Amino acid sequence: MTVPRSRPFAQVDVFSSTPYLGNPVAVVFDAADLDDQAMQRLARWTNLSETTFVLPPSTPDADYRLRIFTPGGELPFAGHPTLGSAHAWLEQGGSPRRGDRIVQECAAGLVEVRRGEGILSFAAPPTRRTGELEQEYLEQVVTAFGIDRDQVLAHQWVDNGPGWAVVRLATAEEVLSLEPDLSRIPTAMVGAIGAYPPGAEHAFELRTFAPRVGVAEDPVCGSMNASVGQWLTSTGAAPAGYKVSQGARLGRAGEITITADPDGTVWVGGATTTCLRGTAVL
Repeated sequence: MTVPRSRPFAQVDVFSSTPYLGNPVAVVFDAADLDDQAMQRLARWTNLSETTFVLPPSTPDADYRLRIFTPGGELPFAGHPTLGSAHAWLEQGGSPRRGDRIVQECAAGLVEVRRGEGILSFAAPPTRRTGELEQEYLEQVVTAFGIDRDQVLAHQWVDNGPGWAVVRLATAEEVLSLEPDLSRIPTAMVGAIGAYPPGAEHAFELRTFAPRVGVAEDPVCGSMNASVGQWLTSTGAAPAGYKVSQGARLGRAGEITITADPDGTVWVGGATTTCLRGTAVL
């Protein structure tokens, strides 16, 4: 059994230039000797969408290894914890082996994070499952969202680890108006995206619901923005660069920058700010 001791700790706000209006992630350093039970216990206690633990890498290709826990279990990958943890790691004195490119090791593999234009951005990992949703599942989602089937312009599995699916609605207003009954889809990991009018500050509004891992609505979700960005840019439904708003229904002001390189790599970026710093006794 691990003897509790003080470990460096930070809580980082991600995807908002205004502190406390993005999505927070709790980051614990020096976590190599913590077992799964201790990590999960802290994640339930913080009750954030994710709590992460920084460990030494198991491969020379990575700068550090990250384990990511929700209140309900461990994830192989998640977006805002990746950026928040990279930010905290740099502030903790971490030095990337490749200049402005940080390489994170996690259960989903190696994820590259780059610094530029005042933000951090991660390279979207490959999707593990794609294709349209099965009709039965789509009907469950539509019913849970309280909308008509003909409001769904398109739908897709966009799973890059957590199990994401998404439906596309015509407008951001429709997305913001959703009042989902998650009891109808208790194991779902699903989102809805809709467009703002041309010329608006943001191209889309996105909302993300994750009852399967104990998170009713994720304030600002990097992993879903990553896989949705891959889907929309590859199909021509969105330009190579655009911005997404998320979190308004939860009193947040999340802003996510999506950039698709000519080779198809999609980068997901946003502001990161350390709001709390100290120690955690674990």
